[in-house]
Amino acid sequence: MFKVLVIGDLGVGKTSIIKRYVHQFFSVHYRATIGVDFALKVINWDTDTLIRLQLWDIAGQERFGNMTRVYYKEAVGAFIVFDVTRASTFEAVQKWKNDLDNKVILPNGSPVPVVLLANKCDQAKEGLVNNASQMDEYCSDRGFLGWFETSAKEDINISEAAKYLVSKILENEKANNFLASTQRDLDSIVLKSNISSPETNASRNTSTVEPQKSGCCS
Repeated sequence: MFKVLVIGDLGVGKTSIIKRYVHQFFSVHYRATIGVDFALKVINWDTDTLIRLQLWDIAGQERFGNMTRVYYKEAVGAFIVFDVTRASTFEAVQKWKNDLDNKVILPNGSPVPVVLLANKCDQAKEGLVNNASQMDEYCSDRGFLGWFETSAKEDINISEAAKYLVSKILENEKANNFLASTQRDLDSIVLKSNISSPETNASRNTSTVEPQKSGCCS
């Protein structure tokens, strides 16, 4: 199971994105998330791979900020969401990214992979999101894998963004498994080299005895 966070300011559409992705459903009548909510998406990735994606819908209210370390624990990927109709929510993106990077890392010490979602793209946009090349540069400079314009209402790029993030999670998983296997092999080699053979031990335990010299009487 892969734990993926969905974070961002209040009202940017995090719950709507999750509902659309998991249940193919949209409503304008969602209540603000209190604390955290969960959803499970099962993906038939290929003929040999079944993925269970646990999506954590993290409340955007400031009063829940001191709980994020608990919520973020063991996450292997994240979406940070902003509302293209409210420039202030884009300004908060870096705050969410810093909070994430400071509180959770992958087993190999690298940051959790993050995709930026410019949500509600079916409406009029404000700010940097109107310039795709500047958005690309923004993501590259700040450590995002990339960004997608999304609309939970119109079902635009939700599945595509998720597929992109999951592919990166799988790449990290394979790399971590390879490193773990390599480390086990190295540990085994070191262990074997430290175990002396019986012949070596015997030779180390054998004392060198000087032949006794006999004296002569005058």
